[in-house]
Amino acid sequence: MTQADTSVDFVRGIIADDNRSGKFGGRVITRFPPEPNGYLHIGHAKSVCLNFGLAADFGGICNLRFDDTNPSREEMEFVESIQEDVRWLGFDWGENLFFASDYFGQLYEYAIKLIEDGKAFVCDLNADEVREHRGNLTEPGIASPYRDRSIEENLRLFRSMRAGEFEEGTHTLRAKIDMAAPNLNLRDPVLYRILKQTHHRTGDEWPIYPMYDFAHGQSDSIEHVTHSVCTLEFEDHRPLYDWFLDELDIHHAQQIEFARLNITHTVLSKRRLIELLNGGYVDGWDDPRMPTISGLRRRGYTPESLRNFCDRISVARRDNTVDIALLEHTLRDDLNKRSPRVMGVLDPLKVVIENYPEGKVEDIISTNNPEDLSMGERNVPFSRVVYIEKDDFREVPPPKFYRLSPGREIRLKDAYYITCTRVVKDDTTGEVIELRCTYDPDTYGGTSQDGRKVRGTSHWVSADYAVDSEVRIYDHLFTREDPDDVENGGDWKDNINPESLVIMNHAKLEQGLDQAKPGDRFQFLRQGYFCVDKDSTPEAPVFNRTVGLRNTWERMDQARKKS
Repeated sequence: MTQADTSVDFVRGIIADDNRSGKFGGRVITRFPPEPNGYLHIGHAKSVCLNFGLAADFGGICNLRFDDTNPSREEMEFVESIQEDVRWLGFDWGENLFFASDYFGQLYEYAIKLIEDGKAFVCDLNADEVREHRGNLTEPGIASPYRDRSIEENLRLFRSMRAGEFEEGTHTLRAKIDMAAPNLNLRDPVLYRILKQTHHRTGDEWPIYPMYDFAHGQSDSIEHVTHSVCTLEFEDHRPLYDWFLDELDIHHAQQIEFARLNITHTVLSKRRLIELLNGGYVDGWDDPRMPTISGLRRRGYTPESLRNFCDRISVARRDNTVDIALLEHTLRDDLNKRSPRVMGVLDPLKVVIENYPEGKVEDIISTNNPEDLSMGERNVPFSRVVYIEKDDFREVPPPKFYRLSPGREIRLKDAYYITCTRVVKDDTTGEVIELRCTYDPDTYGGTSQDGRKVRGTSHWVSADYAVDSEVRIYDHLFTREDPDDVENGGDWKDNINPESLVIMNHAKLEQGLDQAKPGDRFQFLRQGYFCVDKDSTPEAPVFNRTVGLRNTWERMDQARKKS
């Protein structure tokens, strides 16, 4: 039995077997080859972690190569954002940064060779006609009437295409393979098309551009890639990948396909992400509701949590869908270890402690992170007037409600026991706007000397030292696990969650949080994990909720183990 059969990760097993057999001389060169036509998303993160991880595990290298063969959709903005995202994830390509556009000259020469070998021809059919001639899974295709042009004529026409003498859509260069092939990708595929558009790197030098299928394998060859690891949608393209390399008789990488990542409650199709952007459903590529790396980073995700998530889901041979709860569990697990604890009241209710001395302020000692005591302690100011969450009070408490209500005693976190004595309401609306309470001075630190117990604990913020802040509560972008789960005639966008973003404009945060920097992460006690947004300033702090404290996946996993 080979290692490929026994390995937890079948891709690593294949490479280990190759190394053992001496294939590629024991070398391992992988690549991450994004097209710069958008921002990376979490599905790309899986590929990044896999390709760079393979290189690290086998003492090889991983190239970062931009497959920039379509000038109509590619921009330098995307090139720069992709590099930033890969670095943020924790990977370094060193000197191995490449562009398919670097190889345009060599790819052109490869095309010339195929023509000279009688393996390619210039076709005058337009795109619609090519599709009509292609056939289907049950019927063979129809050969182009231009398929039997002479080598000399094909060379002349292709050079005229290169010289810019023809208009877009009038000519293509096609491979001459087999119009009856069961694999439709082998039915004389297009190698080059005319595009008179300015390229982000080569400008107007080229009026013709190679198709992805032609450029990709040859770029792998030029870079001496040993293992071309890609997602399953390219499995049907592998025979074409191999055909080009064999016909050109150049270095031949091994293509290995793995299952792409799908996650519940979101979409990972770049086309759909662009549709969300253009439709105004989100506020840019880095909107914290987007599954893009930049969006996840802005929301407060850590690179460690994404790498750990990719490790946990491993590499599968067949497509599957991962519950977003697992992603959130992995994130919580990481943030729990690294995030300092603070108190933030998102929907504040004023509490006046009537028997607490006016003007008195004392420091309450709080642990910064009980998971890591080396993070130390902090002093939190306590005074006569504090804020608690509105949800921590009920005038008429329901069963099993253990927070504050008239006549009930609760604990203020690390501070004192308080008892509600009076409720103040708005004369017009009847809304509760203030509570009058008393405190027990013998309960400093949240414990009583007489040993009495209270079941409820509330976080709080001193009114005199509170930081006014905007807090953005983010939730799943889609209400259903599968956005395509719609009624007859419905659209996937019908499942967009109208409460995917709720803004709390009057949050009261613990002293000092106005000095936190964009990207800083905290756990707001009893609320969840939060991150300082890029819009934040000391004068107007803005915090994003990264994820709540509730761990759905862990409970689901425990339930599965019990069943």
